[in-house]
Amino acid sequence: MDSLIAWAAWLEATALGEQMRSSALLYPALNLLHLLGLVLLLGPMLLLDARLLGAGRAFSLPAVSQVLTPLAVVGLVLLLGSGFCLFAADAGPLTIDRLLQLKLLLIVLGVANALLFRRLWNSRLANWDQAVPALGRVQAALSLLIWLLVMSLGRLLAYF
Repeated sequence: MDSLIAWAAWLEATALGEQMRSSALLYPALNLLHLLGLVLLLGPMLLLDARLLGAGRAFSLPAVSQVLTPLAVVGLVLLLGSGFCLFAADAGPLTIDRLLQLKLLLIVLGVANALLFRRLWNSRLANWDQAVPALGRVQAALSLLIWLLVMSLGRLLAYF
């Protein structure tokens, strides 16, 4: 943990950390970019998870996945990039913040769940509605829960 705290102090002292703290435009702009990433990740993820759980059966699951997954990936990339920059502004205190630690753990779990889901079910999405796999439904429900918690924890970080 000491090496992580030292790394966070170093990051906060870098030009990036200094720029994030001193610029009147950069921090707010990246905060808006972070919000855009949140919308692009959570919107498609929530729609796809709802479809996996049985909503909107009129829409082909493979087609829904094909359209929504790239948007979610773009959102995740925006979130990770902008989140790192926002973190750099106050890395020292944030590193020991339990809410951020939980948020980061949930992000890792959410990404791992999504990658496992793709590995297990991607080739079987066309038959999903005929033979709904119980584990797949559990993963979709877990995805919903994880990403809503990540979003909530992110917003709470500003207040606690």
